[in-house]
Amino acid sequence: MSEISGGELIARMLQKEGVEKVFGIIDGTYFGFYSALHRLGIEIVTPRHETSAAHMAGAYARLTGRLGVCMASNGPGVANLLPGLVVEQAEGNRVLAITSGRRIGIAGPDRPGAYQSFDQTGVIARMAKSSIAVPGFERIGEIVRKALRRSWEGRPGVVHVDVPESIMNGKFKDPGVPLQEPHRYRRTDPVVASPDQVSRAAQVLVHASAPAIHAGSGVIHAGAYAALQRVAESLHAPVTTSWAARGVLPESSPLAIPMIHIKLNHTVRNEADAMLIVGSRVGETDWWGKPPYWRNAGEQKTIQVDADGDALGMNRPVDLAIVGDARSFLEQLADELERRQGEMRLDERRARVARYAKAMREDREGWDKALSDFSVPMNPAHVAHVCREVFPDDTVLVADGGNATIWTMFHWQVRQPNTLLSTFKFGMLGAGVAQALGAAAALPGRPVCCIIGDGAMGFHPQEIETAVRNRLPVVYLVLCDKQWGMVKMNQQFMLRPLKTMIMKSLGPDETIKTDLGEIEFDRMAQAMGAHGERVADPRLLRPALERAIASGKCAVIHVDVDPVKHMWAPGLIHFKKMHEEPKGR
Repeated sequence: MSEISGGELIARMLQKEGVEKVFGIIDGTYFGFYSALHRLGIEIVTPRHETSAAHMAGAYARLTGRLGVCMASNGPGVANLLPGLVVEQAEGNRVLAITSGRRIGIAGPDRPGAYQSFDQTGVIARMAKSSIAVPGFERIGEIVRKALRRSWEGRPGVVHVDVPESIMNGKFKDPGVPLQEPHRYRRTDPVVASPDQVSRAAQVLVHASAPAIHAGSGVIHAGAYAALQRVAESLHAPVTTSWAARGVLPESSPLAIPMIHIKLNHTVRNEADAMLIVGSRVGETDWWGKPPYWRNAGEQKTIQVDADGDALGMNRPVDLAIVGDARSFLEQLADELERRQGEMRLDERRARVARYAKAMREDREGWDKALSDFSVPMNPAHVAHVCREVFPDDTVLVADGGNATIWTMFHWQVRQPNTLLSTFKFGMLGAGVAQALGAAAALPGRPVCCIIGDGAMGFHPQEIETAVRNRLPVVYLVLCDKQWGMVKMNQQFMLRPLKTMIMKSLGPDETIKTDLGEIEFDRMAQAMGAHGERVADPRLLRPALERAIASGKCAVIHVDVDPVKHMWAPGLIHFKKMHEEPKGR
């Protein structure tokens, strides 16, 4: 009978799951795992930091709908992985983390004085959907299957399997039993709503005067874009989204109400007498679904559909709660609505949508005034605007940083679903550097652009070398204002509100540690083998961007932006109010 390591058995199971890429830094504590991946033809993409491996896996999962896998070695490797796992769990991305632990006899429970050892499963269990340690070789199959089963249940998130190095690398008798196909141990078909539930939902929406739809990232995980569009068009209903689901209905659609039109979103949700919520928990960035930002639940018929039953009615009472896959439900609903098209009164709905379009045009005219400002250093509005003009519609845009993200959101129209990445649920600075790499690894040949602040870029600039080494042609535009801009703005209002309103900015001696020194990101990029340029004049941005793309490799454009204008990003007052608990119930 032949021998096999515990790591190779896990690698073979991942191959059965269709895994093609694993992200992580190699280490001797799991040589049995990554050497098997290499033999099996599963690509190992190695960043410079374990946190980046988690973000790469998360972006890969979100963009492909497949399982993202990352790995880390015991002790410091797992410690470095933790921030990334926290973020990917919060964002709801389907990530499997495989880690090594110290040998049996030291790991679980920890042996005092042990080297590079801590309670890895205990810590990760507090933040993930599942975290299990493998106690022996004979339990590997059972435990990995359990983790994968949990991964594909309900809302996506992080699952973790921890394997002692003596099992990961040790040699054991290979039982020679064929590995199970995924459908033998986990659900592979979507959860489908009953015909009665679909009929009841249709009845409410058909006879409503002002139906609306609120879509969350569950629509992304289900790939339900076409079905969502069919339902919206059949109902002639406006579609609002969670921050993370922006663009699930292309924003070129007259029915799309992008989340940047904040006051209009409140209007839509208050005017609707029937609301279909699909794949959203209706959390804090959705104002908890409470008045005055949403209509009182007693005055609005609410249908909520989610793959995770725990999300139903969690933050807002509902009239019809449906556990189901977003795509299958919306397809069923679209069929039913198309059969009942003649029952709907559409004139009033069309008039309402036309009124919303006028409000959005007026918002856009106000925001675009910044584009007539050609002073140097540039108004940050130009960055996303020029990128939107230069990059094709299928480009994956990654937005990272405080005010850099806000400026990007207001000047980038999402024209294809699932082409916008950020950390919308966690707001983690620096994650975008690796998200962009994960996007490029997930979608070879597709353009990937990352707009990021200089503070955020300072968290993980070493990954520029990762992009060069792995031939991932990401274009980074680093908005440099040499300050923690969002923090500085808040601090100024706390310290000297009147002077802040009049002068727009306080001096370095009037704030507390909010200013930064300069990093020449273009020269840093060149030192790592990437294309690097620096630009401060908005008239020179487009040619610099075109040269960066033409280089065919990772490129970094250091963009000097006006620090005061950058600080006064649009919509900040709404961001502040969002953190206040709404008064309604």
